Amino acid sequence: MDGTDADAIRRAMAAPGALGRGELARLLSLRTAEDRAALRAAALEVRRRHTGNAVFLRGLVEIGNSCGKDCLYCGLRRSNAAVHRYAIPEADAIRMAKWSCDSGYGSVVFQSGEIQSEGNTDRIERIVRAVRADCGPDFAIVLSLGEQSRETYARWREAGADRYLLRIESSNPELYRSLHPVDHSWERRRDCLAALRELGYQLGTGVMTGLPGQTAEDLAGDVMFFREIGADMIGSGPFVPNPETPLAGAPFDPKEALETALDFVACVRLHLHDCNIAATTALQVLAPDGRERALLSGANVMMPNATDAEYRRDYQLYKGKPCLDETSGQCRACLEARVMRIGDRIAWRQPGTSPHYLARRAVGL
Repeated sequence: MDGTDADAIRRAMAAPGALGRGELARLLSLRTAEDRAALRAAALEVRRRHTGNAVFLRGLVEIGNSCGKDCLYCGLRRSNAAVHRYAIPEADAIRMAKWSCDSGYGSVVFQSGEIQSEGNTDRIERIVRAVRADCGPDFAIVLSLGEQSRETYARWREAGADRYLLRIESSNPELYRSLHPVDHSWERRRDCLAALRELGYQLGTGVMTGLPGQTAEDLAGDVMFFREIGADMIGSGPFVPNPETPLAGAPFDPKEALETALDFVACVRLHLHDCNIAATTALQVLAPDGRERALLSGANVMMPNATDAEYRRDYQLYKGKPCLDETSGQCRACLEARVMRIGDRIAWRQPGTSPHYLARRAVGL
C-alpha cells in the first residue's frame, strides 16, 4: 500500500467523516490481497473500539413476498410470474417474532415485498402491537417493508416499531434509474428516508455493490450519502444475478463481488464509525464464510432466519440463498458457532441499539 492510501486509512480511523469522495474511491479500488487486508483490519479495529467484539442478532421473519415494485434485479419483482406468492398469517408472524425473543435475539426484522394498501398497513400495525405486548419494551422491532406514506410510517412507529430499513440501492440517481422502471423514483425513496428519520426511527439504509455500470466513485458516493443522511444502520449486500430477472445475464465474478462487498463494509465502518452494519446473508452465497469475513471487515450484526422453513424457498431475491431447509433453531446454533470461531461473541438478549442513534438523539437530532 502506498503512503497516500496508508495515510488516508490512519485519518479515517482517527475520526469519522475524515475522507473525501476521491479518497474513499481510492480505497475502494485497492486490488492486492495485502492492501485489502490492511483496509479491513483497520475497519475491524474501529468496530471493536465502538462495540467491542459483540455481534447482535436480528431474527428475520420474511412476512410476505408480494411486491408492487418491478426492480430489474429482484426475484420478487411483480412481473416474475414464476414466484409462488404468500403472506404469513398474522398469528404465525407473531409466533415467529416471539420465538426470536424467547431464543435470546435482541430484535426481530419483519421483511416483505412492498405493498401499499390500507389492509396491509392495518395488518402490520396489528402484528407490531402484538409483538410489542408479548416481548416487552426492550425487544427491538425492525421493519423493512419498502416505500410507504409518512402517515403509514407514523402509524407503525406509534404501534411500537423502533427501526426501519429502506435501502437506497444506489445514491447515484442515474444508476438507480438504469435499474428500475420509469414508475420508480429515486427522489421518492430519498424522501421516505427523510420522513423515517424525522419520525424518530433508527434509520437503516444500504446499497447493492457490484451493480452493472457501478464504479468505485459511485460506491464512494454511497458511503458519503449514508453519513449525509445520518444513517444509524447499514444493510448492504452484493449484486447476485437472478435468472428470473432482466439482469440474469449481467457480468458477474463471484470472487470479485465478494471482495468488493467486503471492502465496502470496511469503508462504511471507517467513514461512519459508530453505526450498526449487517453481515448480510447474500455474502454466504459468494463464500461459505462470507458473513464471518464481513464481521472481520467491520460489520457487527447478523440476521438469522426465523421464518418457518415452508416459506423460505418462496422468498428468494437471488438464487443460491443459504439455509433454506434449516429450522430456526438450527440457524441459531449455526450462527453462534460461526461467530465464536472468529473470536467474537453474541450479545444475547441485547437490542443492539445503534451508538450513532443514541448519540444523535442525545443532542436532539
